[in-house]
Amino acid sequence: MDGDASSSMTSTIDRLVAALGRLPGIGAKSAERLAHHLVKCPPEEALALAEAIRAARERIHHCVTCFHLAEAEQAECAVCRDPRRDKGIVCVVEQPRDLMALERAGTFRGVYHVLLGRLSPLQGVGPDQLTIEALAARVRSGTVREVILATNPNLEGDGTALLVSERLTATGVALTRLARGLASGGALEFANKEMLADALSGRQPF
Repeated sequence: MDGDASSSMTSTIDRLVAALGRLPGIGAKSAERLAHHLVKCPPEEALALAEAIRAARERIHHCVTCFHLAEAEQAECAVCRDPRRDKGIVCVVEQPRDLMALERAGTFRGVYHVLLGRLSPLQGVGPDQLTIEALAARVRSGTVREVILATNPNLEGDGTALLVSERLTATGVALTRLARGLASGGALEFANKEMLADALSGRQPF
């Protein structure tokens, strides 16, 4: 009996470790530490985490305009709803986390467009999996003066920016890109706010 109980407990912990290990950036050791923390912490702490995950899955959706994250009761995200933002300047990023990194820099007063990925043929991500056509429709509406290509400065990010620029060239909108103060091969989410502010202010024609 005790052996069965011990086996069941081990199986439960193993499932938790495996689930945590599937999260990006969480290795086997980190997953194991997190699992044992969740087992030993006060029940309300673990349940609060579970509730936050459930609420996020149920309530958060993509903004109908820019594809950033928005609350269930709002069609648009907070940035798109902000009347103080300049809707004529659109900064194109790969993921919501890149948008949030640029927002932390605190200098950009335009709006955004989230591609929800980047070109990666080896992983089966092509143009149809990105929100490029929705971006082109925004530009064709006539309210956009400038599009800043702020994809990550690596091979796939640059290839994505090139594709976006090709799709938008015929619209006549001004195309710029972030200054290359960002390290080649890096990622926006890991850049500090001063670096991102400089990259935005020093953006160049694409």
